[in-house]
Amino acid sequence: MESPAPMPRVHWTVALIPLAVLVALQVVVIREFGSDALDGASQTALLFAAAVAVAMGMIFYKVPWSSIDSAIGQNIKTIGPAILILFFIGAVSGSWMMSGVVPTMIYYGMQIVSPSVFLFVACLISALVSLVTGSSWTTVATIGIALMGIGTAHGYSVGWTAGAIISGSYFGDKISPLSDTTVLASSVGEVPLFKHIRYMLITTVPSFSIALLIFLVASLCHTTDSGIQADLFAEGLQSVFVISPWLLLVPVATGVLIAMRLPAAIVLFLSALMAGIVMLFAQPDIVAHVGEGDNFRGLMLTYCSSTSIDTGNEVLSSLVQTRGMRGMLSTVFLIFCAAAFGGALTGAGMIQSITSALAKGISGRRSLVSTTVATGLFANMATGDQYLSIVLTGNIYKKLYKEKGFEGRLLSRSTEDSATVTSVLVPWNTCGMTQSLVLKVPTIEYLPYCFFNIVSPLMSIFIAMLGYKIFRTQEK
Repeated sequence: MESPAPMPRVHWTVALIPLAVLVALQVVVIREFGSDALDGASQTALLFAAAVAVAMGMIFYKVPWSSIDSAIGQNIKTIGPAILILFFIGAVSGSWMMSGVVPTMIYYGMQIVSPSVFLFVACLISALVSLVTGSSWTTVATIGIALMGIGTAHGYSVGWTAGAIISGSYFGDKISPLSDTTVLASSVGEVPLFKHIRYMLITTVPSFSIALLIFLVASLCHTTDSGIQADLFAEGLQSVFVISPWLLLVPVATGVLIAMRLPAAIVLFLSALMAGIVMLFAQPDIVAHVGEGDNFRGLMLTYCSSTSIDTGNEVLSSLVQTRGMRGMLSTVFLIFCAAAFGGALTGAGMIQSITSALAKGISGRRSLVSTTVATGLFANMATGDQYLSIVLTGNIYKKLYKEKGFEGRLLSRSTEDSATVTSVLVPWNTCGMTQSLVLKVPTIEYLPYCFFNIVSPLMSIFIAMLGYKIFRTQEK
């Protein structure tokens, strides 16, 4: 068998060139195309930056194409499950909306949740749901969509509402024993799962408390008169959908499936199936409208295509519009391109050289944790995928943490505090792309309000500077 080609010695300043090209192109793309950047411009920017990395590797460092091709293929292989879940999310969002489940949640939510504490409650609810489900993606695609509607009815900007939902969702995801990212980070750090979770609470609880406090103050300072808007929303929903508490059985049943610890893909599929059946009986007029008189056609279009209903209110009509599985295609396209870019950097030996350069300046716990956090953020930007970032960050520093005499749980926590929570803040990352698409809010617009995601990596560094509960391997 032919042995793999050795990695080239690429200087870290040279390795930054493809990433700099990507950032420059994305700035231009977002400025020129705005929210339409996902329709192809961002994908082109990623492929162009990947081509720069490939050209540099092959021309200047004599890296064989087979090595780069293998790295790209390995990256693409890892995103298969995420793409499947993404399609199921499209089916759930369409079926939950057209079956009246989300409209019912919005209708009753506007009556129950006070505008004066809405952001606080939205963040808390998202956290609880995500803790139970173990999935920020599932939380955003279900309760998150309903909360967006309630926030709009109460006069909150979409950026603030999305920030509250994402902050709560990623907090719950991060400390849930059902979360795949939590399991992955603990595995990479070779730390028992619940030991990893308990150790994360030291940084995670203060970060989430700060976020909740900000959302509570922002809610209390909210002065927009939302009564008229909420009344118009309620009238519009009742004029189009059958609103009934019985429809809430679908999210309740979904919660039962989650409690049974079924895989996320199976839960989402069954949830979409239940919502489709309910839609045939509860919303026959909507099914007939979507399918132009053909109920089966209407059901299939709800799952796979764009649907729109005129509620008589322009804002509400936009809110209940769905994109189905077909609406996820641009995101899938972007995910493949991001995987290609990350694979090109890995195959050309560029990611390794950058992280090695970072590791050289490490002397103690402060610089060790700070560098780990910076690497997690960098990996999210370079690879475009949360899972790759966790694995990459953990594997790079595992040996170094052992050599410095620090416990593996410090590595696993630092990895989660950066790679897990910052992924949603990168527009071309799989998490950033998905949440932006599902919530219909550009990443750049919700980013300033994702306080938990912003504070978490800073809190990790702050706790390391204090030296609180940071033990050497020989300490008990």
